[in-house]
Amino acid sequence: MRVAVIGAGPAGITAAYQLAKQGVAVEVYEASEHVGGLSRTFELWGQKVDLGPHRFFSQDPRVNELWLEVVGQDYEMVDRLTRIYYRRRFFDYPLRPGNALWNMGFLTATRCLASYFKEKIRPSYRETDTFESWVVGRFGRRLFEMFFKSYSEKLWGIPCHELDADFAAQRIKKFSLGEAVKAALGLSKGKHKTLVDQFAYPVGGTGMVYNRMADKVRGWGGHVHLRAPVQRVVHHERRVHALELKDGRIEPFDHVVSTMPLTLMVKGLGNLPAEVERAVDKLRFRNTIVVYLLVRGSNLFRDQWLYVHSPDLGTGRVTNFRNWVPEMYGDSPDTILALEYWCYDEDAEWRESDEALIERAKRDMQLTGLLGGAPILDGHVVKIRRCYPVYGRGYKQHLTPVEEYLRTFDGLSVIGRYGAFKYNNQDHSILMGLLAAENILDGKSHDLWAVNTDSEYQEAALITKTGLHYPDRPAVAEKREAVGSGV
Repeated sequence: MRVAVIGAGPAGITAAYQLAKQGVAVEVYEASEHVGGLSRTFELWGQKVDLGPHRFFSQDPRVNELWLEVVGQDYEMVDRLTRIYYRRRFFDYPLRPGNALWNMGFLTATRCLASYFKEKIRPSYRETDTFESWVVGRFGRRLFEMFFKSYSEKLWGIPCHELDADFAAQRIKKFSLGEAVKAALGLSKGKHKTLVDQFAYPVGGTGMVYNRMADKVRGWGGHVHLRAPVQRVVHHERRVHALELKDGRIEPFDHVVSTMPLTLMVKGLGNLPAEVERAVDKLRFRNTIVVYLLVRGSNLFRDQWLYVHSPDLGTGRVTNFRNWVPEMYGDSPDTILALEYWCYDEDAEWRESDEALIERAKRDMQLTGLLGGAPILDGHVVKIRRCYPVYGRGYKQHLTPVEEYLRTFDGLSVIGRYGAFKYNNQDHSILMGLLAAENILDGKSHDLWAVNTDSEYQEAALITKTGLHYPDRPAVAEKREAVGSGV
């Protein structure tokens, strides 16, 4: 069997890794010159950085076992500190009543609670089909306007009442103000997944995982082609049998795993039914601009990253790479910060020069007051197209006919954040890659579209300092599941 994998991000390279390990002839085609997709790590000013904050966390035993198989002992447990920055104040996440009261002031905090209880007694919305209605119903309008509205509209570029509730359901899940207060007071029975206090992080950056996978694919006889964009998936009567590369070459394959943007892949199939063509034209992706600043000093602030909710600042998130693991900064006395901006192709920000974007980031950081007078020594810009699938209101009405059409194809699997139009974390994409490989290798029928739909695991497993730990198996000693320093 000969299998092609389009894209070497977490989903694609995981599928290739699993297939090559079982002796399948695998060819990976990556359009860029890097492995890892959005989760890649690269060197900058003598340090290592990721494309913004990429925390890995999963409770799925399959995902964690694979991660440990690849990483071995080359990781550290990082104590997470992530806060919301709002109008020169820091708000702890999860909520701590003392911190919230101090930052808000008693009067504002009282009004937020009153707003929350008002929603419980007399809801503002009959339906919770939008991000705004979903969040207001769980937190009240005042907290929505303080801590959700500005950040979400920066990220998506559309008003919150035009954003689908699926975004909240995936990212916030069952969390609410009431749950936050319970957690803060120690009354909650469990810990919400997004509030995990520790996470495992590879000493070589998050991209280390996927570079190691790529190396193993090559070692097992597969090929990882960089700077090798794919033009289209070739099929006959919906039976996929080849890829056409950008240079015009046609390469035959028995199966194709695609992680390229869903919109591009579907349009490349040609002769689309009218309904599918109309639907795919309605699906959009959001771009990311990451501006890196090299700042003199090593103790600017304690967070791994900050969510910037202040509406007067253009950036939505600031990552401080000094606060991850020491191996990232080495002997350098300076700190690298990454400021994220989001836009569409047609927005002015996307067309701005690197110099103008660096000046924009400098102004934002100086306005925060976080630098404390520390000089900014240098800047660097990375622009990434089609990072976030936009969950516009009713987006499923457009995605569903595309999904149903692709289900009629034989020899094609679409996975990953781009490929399946899913707002995945790393663990979701790794799981998609694992399941896609099982479908191909073992004839399984995993529904790849069902990944990242708030499913619960039958048995949770967590990565700890000593290895894989099963909370529901207290008699089982924790131990490293992988031997040595990685495969």
